Amino acid sequence: SIAGAGGSLFLRKGLVAAQVALSFLLLFGAGLFVRSLDNLRGTDPGVELDNLVTFQLAPALNGYDSPRTVTFYDTVLERLRGIAEVKSAGLAAVSILSGDEWDSTMSVEGHQAKDGEDMQAFMNSVSPGYFETMGIHFLEGRDFTPLDQKEHSTAAIVNRRFAEHFFPGASAVGRHVGFGDRPGTKLDIEIVGVVADSLYEGPREGVHRQVFVPNWGRSSATFYLRTRTTSSSAFSLARDAVRSLDSSMPVYEMKTVEDRLDETLLTDRLIAMLSAAFGLLASALAAIGLYGVMAFVVARRTKELGIRLALGAVPGNVVWLVMREVLVLLSI
Repeated sequence: SIAGAGGSLFLRKGLVAAQVALSFLLLFGAGLFVRSLDNLRGTDPGVELDNLVTFQLAPALNGYDSPRTVTFYDTVLERLRGIAEVKSAGLAAVSILSGDEWDSTMSVEGHQAKDGEDMQAFMNSVSPGYFETMGIHFLEGRDFTPLDQKEHSTAAIVNRRFAEHFFPGASAVGRHVGFGDRPGTKLDIEIVGVVADSLYEGPREGVHRQVFVPNWGRSSATFYLRTRTTSSSAFSLARDAVRSLDSSMPVYEMKTVEDRLDETLLTDRLIAMLSAAFGLLASALAAIGLYGVMAFVVARRTKELGIRLALGAVPGNVVWLVMREVLVLLSI
């Protein structure tokens, strides 16, 4: 019976040690997830987020063809820029920080692609004033002008990552690129400006090489407003501006760019919260299990401990006899 009881106690201690080890593992994992989330949230998006509002329009769903879409976009931007509460406005074909992607292989003047070299660039077509609205600074060259906005434009703007990769130590302005990487690809697009790096998909994906072309006739577009007012009032002003031109035009995905950035981290935030919750739960269960085992041990040794105290043992030493076993289990 004594051997059976000893074996049962050994098993209980072993299970508690394993439970404590698992809880520590979960807590350390949760700490890493939380730290990773904090690092991602601290990533510089390359965009000034204060009072920056975004919404989307899709004129093609209302039967607009490309020329009519171009006119409609220009008119919407003109109306938005004429509002006193709006500092600047611009649009882009691809909504940044939303997971959308438009990429293309590129041929670059003066650059001979090596076997297997990644010649991909992430694309976006934007309006004049887009970079000013987003707070993306020009490093070289100029912004697009209305003269650049045409169906087959020959102007492009690249980001710093693109310029430093293909033109290290030299200016990218005035160089030429072309879509595709086949031999004989026309290099008929001139780089007219270089802008600072900014995020495209989100913090986890980091900064990509980017090429911007003038927007013309895209079936849908994302508008960006830099406002002087709160987001709620900016939302109503944007809706009113669009409906004054076409009352049946749906305005959707209206939010702040800061909220959109937070949405890109939703999965990371959920993982961090769940791992932290499971770690804390496991720790609580481990503490309860450890308490139960030690309570069982103390109950078995009650007579022994009483005799020790009766013979003059210091109470602190008696407590240490019990706590030493707790520390041994935790150390294991």
